Amino acid sequence: MTEILKLLKDGNKPSLMAAFVNAFLGIIKGIAFFFTGNVAMFAEMMHSLGDAANQFFVYIGSALSKKAPTKQFPGGFGRIVNLVCLFAVIIVAILSYETIKEGWHHFMHPSGESKGMFIALGVLFIGIVLEGTVLAKAAVEVLHEAGQEKAGLASIAKAFTYLNRAKPATKLVFMEDLVATGGNVLAFAAILIAHFTGWARIEGLVSIIIGCMMFYVVGKVFLDNARGVIGETDEEMLNHIAHLVMDNSNIKDIVRLEVIKEGEFLHVELVAEADPNLSLAYLDDVRDHLTEVLLSQKGVSKVAILFDEDDGRLNWQHVGERPTKEQ
Repeated sequence: MTEILKLLKDGNKPSLMAAFVNAFLGIIKGIAFFFTGNVAMFAEMMHSLGDAANQFFVYIGSALSKKAPTKQFPGGFGRIVNLVCLFAVIIVAILSYETIKEGWHHFMHPSGESKGMFIALGVLFIGIVLEGTVLAKAAVEVLHEAGQEKAGLASIAKAFTYLNRAKPATKLVFMEDLVATGGNVLAFAAILIAHFTGWARIEGLVSIIIGCMMFYVVGKVFLDNARGVIGETDEEMLNHIAHLVMDNSNIKDIVRLEVIKEGEFLHVELVAEADPNLSLAYLDDVRDHLTEVLLSQKGVSKVAILFDEDDGRLNWQHVGERPTKEQ
């Protein structure tokens, strides 16, 4: 129990905060839907409840992924966060389907003007403020994990550029809250349009759009985490680490280099060629130095290095140009 509590302290904080915010919003949107019967509010209720469950599971997964390797699982538990994200998107997919179905029903058979417009608008305004706050914090976290400085109000726009370098949990929170904030704005606009124009179908149409936006997140997160479960190479870090290795004067060539994403971390496996005249003791020092250098790189948590005899030929082809900035 003590170990679990310790792991939970290291869980992804943005996902935990987002889970509480969305649970609160889901409850008040549910109450508002009960009193108003507004289908756009129903869509947002489903959206918030789905995000709350999703983000809570992601928080648990991100915490458990930091568990140290054991004798039974020597590779560690890094990919648990990817598995949990895959499970979480199933929940969102089900709620997305229900949202689209309800929206389509309302679009085809509009029930007239909804009641309690000001209740619905007030709840949605709270949602815009809270979801926007979580989105801003998630954007700052994306920039932090990418080694970038936050940019104030421009942090959200800047985060798009570095989203692929964020941890799986942070990326999921950012994408979900981006869609959630947009959904709140759409639902807010739909209620106003329906009230002033009398076009009740707009609420059903917006519900369908919100459901489709949720499905987009499902597809994006599923593909990203499916690659993580299988074991995806980080091409950018592969190039960076190849340059670091070849900069060492004792390394003549690289036979094999793998930089695999393990959840939030990177595992490096290197087979390098060295001068056959070097002693084992000296090569051991070279390995220790390289291991220290590679472990100091952002996200690298495990390094395995083997040496082979130099065959006099340079076979390694660098992935790309040397990075201009330290990762």
